[in-house]
Amino acid sequence: MKLEIEIPEVADMEALGARLAPGIAKVQLIYLNGELGTGKTTLVRGLLRALGHVGVVKSPTFTLVEPYSVAGQNTYHFDLYRLKDPNELEFVGFRDYVRDRNVCLVEWAERAAAVLPMPDIDVVIHKADHKRIVHLMSRTDRGADLLTDLS
Repeated sequence: MKLEIEIPEVADMEALGARLAPGIAKVQLIYLNGELGTGKTTLVRGLLRALGHVGVVKSPTFTLVEPYSVAGQNTYHFDLYRLKDPNELEFVGFRDYVRDRNVCLVEWAERAAAVLPMPDIDVVIHKADHKRIVHLMSRTDRGADLLTDLS
């Protein structure tokens, strides 16, 4: 299943994240791709806040991963922008995060595509004039279920 959503304002990107929140437990892996400044972290912030997180949600560009425990679910926000070699994910135990049925939100997943498992949902964000176009594509049945709920 594929969805295309036009996002005119920053608040709309957070709102899209919030719309994903009710069904997030259905999926395990969401990959977020797009140029710098397209709103990947903003979407994650909206999702986490809708789940009840009240603290800061920052891009884990320098830490690689930020953990959150919200709504009885462990959620991990990865940013692979600074990844030099996809095999570095082995050193941080990426497989363990996925294996334990946590939700993993991965920015810049294309930088490690050769070693990452298939996501439930691929999110690609494009800049277009003064707005963003968000493409959401399910890659698994679980992802399709979530996108069906979203549409």
